[in-house]
Amino acid sequence: MNKILSPSDSKLRLLQYITLSSILLYFGRDLFIPLSFAVLISFVIYPFCAWMESKGIGRVTAILLNVLFLLILFASIVALLITQLLKFVNEWPHVQEKLSRTFQMVSQYLTSSFGISQERQNLWFSQLLDQSGSDVMGFLRGTITASAFSGVLLILTPVYSVLILYHREKWLKIVERLFPNERRESIKEMMYLTVKAYHNFIKGTALVYLIVGSLNSVGLLLLGVPHAILFGFTASVLTFIPYIGIIVGSLLPITMAWITYDSIWYPVGIVLIFAFVQYLEANVIFPLAVSSRLNVNTLVMLLAIFAGGILWGVSGMILFVPFVGIAKLIADHNPKLKTLSMILGTSERENPLENK
Repeated sequence: MNKILSPSDSKLRLLQYITLSSILLYFGRDLFIPLSFAVLISFVIYPFCAWMESKGIGRVTAILLNVLFLLILFASIVALLITQLLKFVNEWPHVQEKLSRTFQMVSQYLTSSFGISQERQNLWFSQLLDQSGSDVMGFLRGTITASAFSGVLLILTPVYSVLILYHREKWLKIVERLFPNERRESIKEMMYLTVKAYHNFIKGTALVYLIVGSLNSVGLLLLGVPHAILFGFTASVLTFIPYIGIIVGSLLPITMAWITYDSIWYPVGIVLIFAFVQYLEANVIFPLAVSSRLNVNTLVMLLAIFAGGILWGVSGMILFVPFVGIAKLIADHNPKLKTLSMILGTSERENPLENK
């Protein structure tokens, strides 16, 4: 005889599932992070592979060509940013001189306005340097560890993507066998819609980043801000974090402009440029470039980014948003997941399966 769970038992079981899943994701992150990137990359390049295979190109050749193209594109972007970063490092003595003069002006202001002696300021500065030194060493250790993990990630992710795409029918059959026979066609349809929608979303999002980064860079170049391309595209990529990302991305060019020109109008100009580009991105560029939005609730997106950062670090902040988007797409096409669709979505939308 089946036992009917009370609402409190159901909530307790849900809490247990969430806790166990979080523990599994946290301790298994070294396995799940490259595998997750590989799955999402497979979603993106699968339509291209299928098209090339339909033209008579072998499966292995089609997969390798698409993965190689992505690697070359990624390497080109990284090389461009590294080139700009090296130019920024070469100008550090000039920046250091500007900072030194700024600190002297601040010190004189504190002495004349608040009566804080030079000795006391030096003591504060010495304590700040000691604390900053330990923080920098911790940051460097974390950076080295992250770089080593990123190197492993760059090796494993393409390999996983190739294997996932090559054995895609096998993985589909395995997923279908996890569900009853009467639901297998629905599962197949949901997977097809998920791959198609996410492929279109990623293409559109990449185009948005390219356009926004280019507009940011052009605006900074017109203002004469050094390293405009580096700052412009960094701010563009950081926009994946709603509201906060553009603020963080604008701080460095604002600081550089203020130090370089000793004028408040250049930072104001950067704020106006970034605000104008963000307005275009939200109201013109994104709607035109992305034909099908994921329509994930902003609060849910922020929670996903926060949870991803806790469990998987920066990789989690990037990966958990598409995970929520995929869950939203699946929930939209399953009447039993109507409540989940409403929680994740920006507004209540009609489920297309309910009219069938």
